[in-house]
Amino acid sequence: MKKEEIDQLSKAFKALSNPNRLKLFLNLMKETEMNVDEGGCFLAALIKNLPVGAPTVSHHIKELVHAGLIKTERSGKQLVCTINTAALERLSRVFD
Repeated sequence: MKKEEIDQLSKAFKALSNPNRLKLFLNLMKETEMNVDEGGCFLAALIKNLPVGAPTVSHHIKELVHAGLIKTERSGKQLVCTINTAALERLSRVFD
């Protein structure tokens, strides 16, 4: 494995080591599977699923983006979050 890939995996595992971030990531995966046609999930829907405030969820979203696990995009006033499939593939190769 190349150093770059190891560094990316390290960031991903570090981000997912926080319980709230892991819940957020798993909720996003679940919402994405349920709404395949939409291709993502609104941040507001993710906020409802965690027992923390919106600013804390925003911080966790930024950490997941920084780790390359998710992508965000504006849709009007809403923020749409999507799973970075390339990052998921990298993670799954580790466990194969």
